[in-house]
Amino acid sequence: MQKINPNRMELSNQKKKLAIAKRGHKLLKDKQDALIKLFLDTVHKTRELRESVEDDMKNAYDGFLIARSVMEKFTSESIFLVSNVKIELTENIRNNMGVRTPVYDFKQVGNLHAYSLVGTSGELDSSLEIFSNLLEKLVKLAELEKMVELMALEIEKTRRRVNALEYRLIPDTQEIIRFIKMKLDEMERSNLSRLMKVKEIVRKED
Repeated sequence: MQKINPNRMELSNQKKKLAIAKRGHKLLKDKQDALIKLFLDTVHKTRELRESVEDDMKNAYDGFLIARSVMEKFTSESIFLVSNVKIELTENIRNNMGVRTPVYDFKQVGNLHAYSLVGTSGELDSSLEIFSNLLEKLVKLAELEKMVELMALEIEKTRRRVNALEYRLIPDTQEIIRFIKMKLDEMERSNLSRLMKVKEIVRKED
């Protein structure tokens, strides 16, 4: 235990310190619980989106393989040279309970089917549509996965602070308060004993 001067002012200071620590512990515990709930919700959304992305990717590749099998090699490779599609991606920051996470604004402009329809197949059109929609999903998936990562770090940091208050600062402060009270009681009993002795001496002298 740190060196403590057992007096009433110190007792008052330690009680204030304990009250602040308990209040801080409650706030951090509430934050931790809310973060965990949001974290689990985000993990669930991430898992669902990843499954959707994987399904779309499989369907797009399957369609593209079918398209290539019925198209000339030159045609299947040259269609990507005439694309005039442009991607615009901007990043903003969102504050989720003290956790700053990136939010991406995805925009896709231009004609996806700028190639000639002669010599191409319907499967190619469908595959490109899936790939085009898949880009936005991939950006959203990256956003959610980054959010999960940052929230996991914040939960761990909050958990350490909660534990430090719960298992170190609060018990240590309570122990100091008990120590000061014990010392003050001892001093009060000692003073009372001296006072009684003085009274006894005074009575004898009378």
